Parts: sequence; structure tokens; C-alpha cells
Amino acid sequence: MSSINKILFTLSFSLLCLSVSAQEVAQLKKHIYYLASDKMKGRGTGSKQADKASKYVAKSFKKFGLEPRGTNGYYQDFKAKVRRVVVPDSIRDSRNVIGFLDNGAKKTVVVGAHYDHIGEGKQGSSKDSTSYGVIHNGADDNASGIAGLIELARYFSQNEEKEPVNFLFIAFGAEELGLVGSRYFVNHPTFPLKDVHFMLNMDMIGRFNPDRGVAIIGYGSSPQFETLFRGIDKDKEIKFYTGYEGRGGSDQTSFYDKQIPVMFFHTGGHPDYHRPTDDPDKIDYESLKGIIQLERDIIIQSFRFGHLDFRNTDKKKD
Repeated sequence: MSSINKILFTLSFSLLCLSVSAQEVAQLKKHIYYLASDKMKGRGTGSKQADKASKYVAKSFKKFGLEPRGTNGYYQDFKAKVRRVVVPDSIRDSRNVIGFLDNGAKKTVVVGAHYDHIGEGKQGSSKDSTSYGVIHNGADDNASGIAGLIELARYFSQNEEKEPVNFLFIAFGAEELGLVGSRYFVNHPTFPLKDVHFMLNMDMIGRFNPDRGVAIIGYGSSPQFETLFRGIDKDKEIKFYTGYEGRGGSDQTSFYDKQIPVMFFHTGGHPDYHRPTDDPDKIDYESLKGIIQLERDIIIQSFRFGHLDFRNTDKKKD
């Protein structure tokens, strides 16, 4: 190949990479701007808008050819109770959305994120005492995680490769009412929990802090994770740091309680948390893309292990 042809090839490849990157960012924006629009009214549990959000995920799963693994197609219906405030409709309908990618493997990676938020501040948990009746869009919490869930489902189902694990993608309902959807799933599993390799959870991954990096909580929940992370090239990945304990304020805790290794990706708190100002234009989409790439690479590194042992990270009481 001549020097000119090499230059042309390099330029063409660079342009192709830029085009793919732009498409990935565009997809992330599409998901988040839809889920966190004012029309979705904060996706409060039991609302028509939460129902629409669940259908949005199910439509994506169907498009990617994932097998339905709910009790009603892609859906696993359950009841959730509002406990933090007194409301006349305290018992509400909700559901998980579950899609399965069958690679004929012995082990399955569970990838999860919750799609609900706190609606118009009427179900409790708002951090703004003046915002009762005001839409809390929940772009970071947790449209960002659902965007990651959908794009990981897209990648592993459309990459024309047969990975040595299966994938179970779950969008949880009623997380904001106390991890209700994920707890319902692990207590009424539609897939054998004994076959789970590990569970990866995404909750608030859209507000990346370059000084701190993205947190990966649950590092201690399997002794093999230390070896796994040695295979991650930190120079090629977005900045991250690890947290030892498996428990935390999101859905991976439900799986940890069943003695399943977990990883929980989280970019940290911010002034817009559980306030009406958590809007799509504040999401760092380029960094979100980098976090999803890191998650993909970690999942791929997990293929090296036929089994991941669970380790209890709870602090012993004196």
C-alpha cells in the first residue's frame, strides 16, 4: 500500500469511527429525551407514563430479537405500595420488562436499570419542598440507566457474535418505592438465579465528574473481580473507581441479597437529584457513551471465568 493510500485509509477509518460515535450519542439522546420529556410526567409508579416507558423498553427488546422472559410476554406484573406519604391510591400496578438473549450458555449475565422516577413529586422522595405537583423528569435518575440498558442490549444482540454467556436484560419498575421491582423479580424469578454469572446495574450514570470518575460499586462481591479488572486497560477507558461493598441504594442490592456477585455503575449525586431540574440537556452524553463502553469491556472480561464466586461484603457487627 502506497503512503497516499495509507493516509486515505486512515482518514476513511477515522471518519467511520466518528460517524459510529455520533450515531451512538444520537441513540442515547433519543432514549433520554423521550423518557425524560415533560410528556412523560416523571414516570411515577402506576402512571400512564410509567406504562409508556415500559412499553418503550419492550419495543426495543422486540426489535433486537430478545426472547420475552416475563410472565406476560416481556412483562412481569406486580403491585407496589407508596409508603413515604399518605395517598388514596397507595397500592399501584407496576411491572418489570424482561428480555433474554439465548446463546446456549451455562451462565447468564443480568443487566438491569430502573425506568420509574417520582412523577410530579406526589409519591414522596422529592428533595424540593416547593415542587409538589411539578414534573420531576428524572433524566439522570434513571433515563440514563435505561439508555445504557437498551444500548447494551442492542450491542450484544446485533454484533453477530455468539458470546459464551447468555444475557437477561431487565428494566425494573417501582425502584423509587424501595427496590420493589427487583425484589419482586428475585423472589419470583422467571429465570434460574443459580445460573446468573453476575448482575450489572446502572442507576444515574449521566452526570460524569471527570475529577472523580464513575463509581463501580460491588467490587468486593466476588473474589474474581480483582483479577477481572486487571484485564481492563485504564488508559483506554473512561475514568472509574471501585467501591468494595455490594449493597447500595439501587436494584443490585436485591441480587446481592441472593448471594449473586454485583456491579453497580453510578456517577454520583448532584444538586438536581430528585428535583424538577434533572433534565435531558444536563446529561453528559459523550461520557455516558464511554461508561457503556467500559461496561461492555468488563462484561467481555467476565467471559474468562467459568464461575464467579459470591463474597459477602457486609461489615461485621461487634
